[in-house]
Amino acid sequence: MPQFLNPPTLSRPTSRFSQGVLVEAGAERLIISGQVAVKADGTMVHGLAAQTEQIFDNLEAMLAAAGMGIANLVKLTIFCVDPAGASTVREIRNRRLGDYAPASTFVQVAGLANPAYLLEIEGEAVR
Repeated sequence: MPQFLNPPTLSRPTSRFSQGVLVEAGAERLIISGQVAVKADGTMVHGLAAQTEQIFDNLEAMLAAAGMGIANLVKLTIFCVDPAGASTVREIRNRRLGDYAPASTFVQVAGLANPAYLLEIEGEAVR
């Protein structure tokens, strides 16, 4: 079982995430490629909130395909093109993860592979 770390020698997280995650040797590791707001049928959703929801749907689908769930996530890396998007993404991330707090990095970027993508999230999970 991963150990989520927020040591008193580091600043407290400003949102629901952990500063570090310790994973035992021998765990199965799932590395999830950057997910964008494209549904299984190939259609894309628009708007930052809708894209964030779709990306979390996609993350959960990948986790399920590996026999895992949200509680197996140990790291998320979020790439966002909207300079004001952090609060929207954080609210949805916190709701979708519940009390679960994997390590997380939020990066503002100038652009993604498709100009219509406002957000991309990659993840790592262990079992």
